[in-house]
Amino acid sequence: MAQFRPFDMEGMPVEEQPMSWKDMIKAPYDKKSVDAYTRTRIILMNGIENNAVIMSHAIERMHPDPGVKKSMAMMRRIDSQQQETINWLNPADQSVIETTLGYEQVAVDLTANLAQNEPDPYVKQTLDFALLEDFDHLYRYSCLYDYIEGGDPEAIVQGKTEVKPGRPTSIEHRHPDESMRKHYDKDTADIKTKMNYITIVAGEQQTMLYYRGHGFMYPDEIARHLYAEIAEIEEQHVTQYGLLGDPNETMLEKMAMTELNEAYLYHSCAATESDPRIKGIWQMFEKMEITHFNECARLIKQYEGRDIHDLVKADVIEPLVVFEQNKDYVNSVIENQLDLAPNNMEFVRMRDLPDNWATFGYQRVMNAKGVPSEEIVSKAGRDLAERDQAENIRKVKQEMARRVEKGMAAVPTR
Repeated sequence: MAQFRPFDMEGMPVEEQPMSWKDMIKAPYDKKSVDAYTRTRIILMNGIENNAVIMSHAIERMHPDPGVKKSMAMMRRIDSQQQETINWLNPADQSVIETTLGYEQVAVDLTANLAQNEPDPYVKQTLDFALLEDFDHLYRYSCLYDYIEGGDPEAIVQGKTEVKPGRPTSIEHRHPDESMRKHYDKDTADIKTKMNYITIVAGEQQTMLYYRGHGFMYPDEIARHLYAEIAEIEEQHVTQYGLLGDPNETMLEKMAMTELNEAYLYHSCAATESDPRIKGIWQMFEKMEITHFNECARLIKQYEGRDIHDLVKADVIEPLVVFEQNKDYVNSVIENQLDLAPNNMEFVRMRDLPDNWATFGYQRVMNAKGVPSEEIVSKAGRDLAERDQAENIRKVKQEMARRVEKGMAAVPTR
């Protein structure tokens, strides 16, 4: 695969980037024949573009200079058009739960790829920790798919990602205090860490918003409850991942890194895309984003007096982000980290948690009237349901139940 060398790549003049409606909205893929990882790349890049637009809107409200606002308005309009092109590649006959399974396959194989290529040990540990939770979400939603539509999750994941329990969703609900994380140092962090950070925040943010925006569409009570339950875990993930970033980065620096991340991911997608038509979209959008990155570099030079090379500190960003099978890696993380929990911004074994850990009281409240992610298993077919009886899964549930019973009886208010 060709290396990603942002300073050597050709862009596209910004005045040539706006698209007509017919060019913007392209034919969707066929859900019955699409490769699972073409679907995941589409889901990922939709989230990446959404994040760029959201970030740009936030900065425009805070940055005082009209020149910056004007440049960002143009870049943001193109990012918005790109997002619509990508999202409209999803077919109308793909149901909400089928799309959801694609979202969770993104979460599992994207997080596994980032974790295996993350140079910062603390960031890697955070990725590994949440990986087991998204892995479990794929299983819970697979049970819902079987129950609601009689569907086989293998039709979506195509054997590339395992469907079985991870860290049980029922024990993932934590007091907000335990979403706090340490942030990397913007001056010493590797550029790959910064790219991984932006990628995972955007991916998890999109997942949270999708579940919040679609869970209500089901009339079935358990489906509505399950989407609400997992949406709350995604909110926890967005919070913990967001806090990994250095808050001392300037607004323009954050925007430059966001645009660089877009180009980097389009390059990654194009390098492995099996569908020639969609590969062409990735290649065209990469050129657009290189131009946006260069414009951010110009703004940083003009308004902050800094050279973009001094911020990126690398001519090559590697390795690329690749969707591929990660079964061995995921299983190794399950084996070694299933019973981890966050405490004071570190990850410890459940047995070592203090009795006054805030989450014990929080879980008493959240799970007091039943847990949708547990209830849905009983409604799934025997094969799926039996997977939740694995010894390691039962043990970690029992350990958390024991600690909750021993721990605090009320939610702390700090």
